[in-house]
Amino acid sequence: MIEITNNIRKLIASLGERKHRHASGLFKAEGTKCVLDTINHFTVEYLAATDSWLSKHDIDCNRIMKVTSRDIQRMSSLSTPADVIAVYQTPQLSLDTAALKNELILALDGIQDPGNLGTIIRTADWFGLHTILCSRTTADAYSPKVVQSTMGAISRARIHYCNLAETITNIGSGTKVYGTLLNGNNIYPEKLASSGIIVMGNEGNGLSDEIRRLVTDPLTIPSYPPNQPTSESLNVAIATAITLSEFRRRTPHT
Repeated sequence: MIEITNNIRKLIASLGERKHRHASGLFKAEGTKCVLDTINHFTVEYLAATDSWLSKHDIDCNRIMKVTSRDIQRMSSLSTPADVIAVYQTPQLSLDTAALKNELILALDGIQDPGNLGTIIRTADWFGLHTILCSRTTADAYSPKVVQSTMGAISRARIHYCNLAETITNIGSGTKVYGTLLNGNNIYPEKLASSGIIVMGNEGNGLSDEIRRLVTDPLTIPSYPPNQPTSESLNVAIATAITLSEFRRRTPHT
């Protein structure tokens, strides 16, 4: 059992901000479901929980801190704090672009909204896409709001922040790069490969010019009925779900 100190309280509270997560190499998960879904997948730095929570959950961890509800409130990033906060070491993943050539990969170009990002990670997990390439302008996948909204999917995601254009180029020629564009080809009759890169763009501006130039197969999700007034565009998380569903619909189950 670890004794909580003011420095630890301040550290855990500070993990709500990106600069402190990056400086410390740590992130936090809050709430019973989120913690239980993630605790066996990351290296635990601290597990801060009330006595009541610990009495209900048998956790095999040597980094437990017994804390009060007041402590939790001071450290939490949630508007309604739960009784447990886990602090994990942020995964340090190596990126082998050669190994990605035969994989179906999701790439995110400037996704800004944490709720959208969390939903996209959760959706990718559902459809079995576990490698996610993120531009450095994409929101932080390890922010409390994103971690919460992934509903545990963050445990299985291999998330790489990188120079997106350079990484896509390094994966190699012959790789299909699917980009979602308003003037792309209707996704439903298009031939879709079982491997390649699916790029989703920024909520307001879509794909950046640099990434747009790398797209080999532009796609669009048509509205219904055709040529009728409708919304300007789909929410990017919804568009991701429709796109991944259509790719997987063509993939034989094994």
